[in-house]
Amino acid sequence: MTEKKGYRLTRIYTRTGDKGTTRIGDGQQLPKSHPRIHAIGSVDETNSWLGMLIHSLKQGNEVTVDQLKQIQDIQHRMFDVGGELAMPGYQLIQEEHTKVIEALIDELNEPLPPLKNFTLPGGGQSACHCHMARTVSRRAERHVIELNDVLQESGEKVNEPLLKFVNRLSDLMYVLGRHCALKDEGEVLWQASEKSKITDQDQK
Repeated sequence: MTEKKGYRLTRIYTRTGDKGTTRIGDGQQLPKSHPRIHAIGSVDETNSWLGMLIHSLKQGNEVTVDQLKQIQDIQHRMFDVGGELAMPGYQLIQEEHTKVIEALIDELNEPLPPLKNFTLPGGGQSACHCHMARTVSRRAERHVIELNDVLQESGEKVNEPLLKFVNRLSDLMYVLGRHCALKDEGEVLWQASEKSKITDQDQK
């Protein structure tokens, strides 16, 4: 944790976490193994992968300038997700933030060909970064749900718009991954092994 002077970070290390605890926005000191800290950490990890993805998108031509701006804005809102989790009782994520993601999903998905098989991570650098962001955001969602389960035992809960936002983010990363792959190396389609293929004869 860092000490603040106004909005300026004045110290990077404080030694307050050396005994396995950390302090959140409302002053609570929690063990670093607490579900809230797991959720905050997974959200932070997701944001790091979004940063990698955005850097990759800037180098290529997979998305338009406007689409890139929307993805950058979504990264900022994902930082708000972490902030909201760190400040119990506050709400930063609103319903309209999820609607922005849904609109972008629809825009990216509309020109894509029908999906006839499972896709594997691959298809180019940006597509791979999408899949990393997708899988890590799914883990973040699981950790947020675990936190919500714990909170409900004491009559509290995670704000519903936040739960929806994190869920839609992984959907966006999947569609964006397809979009990027088709503009680069092409989608990598799963090829079933012989043992995975079930014929009509096998089912009789």
